[in-house]
Amino acid sequence: MIANTILQQLGGHGFTVMTGSRNYINLGNGLQMSLARNKTSANRLKIILDEDTDTYTMYFYRQTLTKYADIRVKEIAKYEGVYFDMLQQIFTDITGLYTRL
Repeated sequence: MIANTILQQLGGHGFTVMTGSRNYINLGNGLQMSLARNKTSANRLKIILDEDTDTYTMYFYRQTLTKYADIRVKEIAKYEGVYFDMLQQIFTDITGLYTRL
């Protein structure tokens, strides 16, 4: 339910088409997705709901697999206290990808 709400607040199907995001994962209290190539090289986004403040935390990061099968994670940006109407603007500011026409 929370993951679907987040996706709708980002723009729903139009968001998916415009940004090339894919591999959506329901985290229970949030949503994780893979991102298309963008200006910051972040390839993952995790959006977590803070139920106490009814705001979100957005984690943009780059996840890579080394030749020894280790997973390396590099944080690109983290935003806390994000209201639902700020999700699209922050996404566009960080990735350079527009969420709608």
